[in-house]
Amino acid sequence: MKIAFVFPGQGSQHVGMGKDLYENFDEIRGIYKEASDELGYDVAELCFNGPKEELNRTYRTQPCILTVSFTAFKLLVSKNDIKPFCVAGHSLGEYTALVVTDVLSFKDAVTLTEKRGVFMQEAVPEDEGLMAAILGLEREEVEEICKSVISGYVVPANYNCPGQIVIAGEREAVEDAMELAKDRGAKRTVALAVSAPSHCKLMSEASARLSRLLDGIEFRAPKSPIVNNANAIFLDRPEAIKDSLIKQLNSPLLWEDSINLMIENGVETFIEIGPGRILSGLIKRINGDVNLYNVEDVRSLEATLNALHSLR
Repeated sequence: MKIAFVFPGQGSQHVGMGKDLYENFDEIRGIYKEASDELGYDVAELCFNGPKEELNRTYRTQPCILTVSFTAFKLLVSKNDIKPFCVAGHSLGEYTALVVTDVLSFKDAVTLTEKRGVFMQEAVPEDEGLMAAILGLEREEVEEICKSVISGYVVPANYNCPGQIVIAGEREAVEDAMELAKDRGAKRTVALAVSAPSHCKLMSEASARLSRLLDGIEFRAPKSPIVNNANAIFLDRPEAIKDSLIKQLNSPLLWEDSINLMIENGVETFIEIGPGRILSGLIKRINGDVNLYNVEDVRSLEATLNALHSLR
């Protein structure tokens, strides 16, 4: 049986994430301390108690989700010697995927994700950009809507699953695209709780700054193949992975294509590791026949371990 680990990105954060595991497993507390020492603030306090507004700031959200997801992964593999066929992460989650496959050290990834968030926020001031999910329209329709907007720049940014495309760009243009999508029959349009519009050309300067930062970071070959966001292909060379992270920031995120690639290569079971179950919902929309599990708290950890035992 081929298993894939998938890791969530921004939008999955919530006050209280990771607290249940932290309170029940002493062995993961050192990971939070390592992150806190690196970042200069109490990561556990922010994750568990907020405030929400601070947790939602891009440069805070990214290392916090990384930390929560990595601790959930460490617990899972400590209790079941499970080796994934491949791994993938949704946007920010790709950095968690790189840590669990030993491409990046956790310490480097914590610093990288914070600085990535700073670069993203400084590329577009907080109130000038926007991302929004368009529900109920197909790719071609959303692409046509974005092209028809005349008030500014807006493009498809995340191809998440059939009937769910995220758009990004200048705030007014995104808002106009949301209204046009409703007129074209979209079931819903939802502005996302992110403070920077990623995966579009507004992130070009952020990508350039990230590229310079990555030049000083050690990248190793992954222990398991990685399916990347930017191209939806398997990657196993450090330089290709590094180039992909740079491209990912200012290019559309091909999540639906990535999941389909894994399924085509025999993956039957997906385990979402980290806060929330957003990715599980997307994967179910892409293919309803695969097995879906998640690890975010004690209950889901135990349920996943029991399921893995029965699947052997």
